[in-house]
Amino acid sequence: MTARLNPCPCGLPYGYPACCGAYHGGAPAPDAQALMRSRYSAYVLGDAAYLLSTWHASSRPASLDLDSEPRPKWLGLEVKRYEPIDADHAVVEFVARYKVNGRAFRMQETSRFVRENGRWFYVDGDVAGV
Repeated sequence: MTARLNPCPCGLPYGYPACCGAYHGGAPAPDAQALMRSRYSAYVLGDAAYLLSTWHASSRPASLDLDSEPRPKWLGLEVKRYEPIDADHAVVEFVARYKVNGRAFRMQETSRFVRENGRWFYVDGDVAGV
């Protein structure tokens, strides 16, 4: 019932509180795919603080402005590939769809993640075909 009333933006068939909401509330993501999905949800919800806190210190920007106009309207996420490299490194390839000023776009990225002290972090990614 919660999933229908408050669906998670990441696309999994769970309600937000039991899915990405738990990670946004401080629970560690169990793997890089869960972290990537929670980061997508953070973009949808405009949660810059969560995005910065899950960005690895080696590549994290000083700030994020998610309120600049025009704001994208996020439409959906598709995970194309999840590849654990070893216990502390993984790659996630995804496609995120969005609209800006009524015009549709898709962003495909292959993202790299690292786990340190039991927590996963986004390091960087290669964007293809915007």
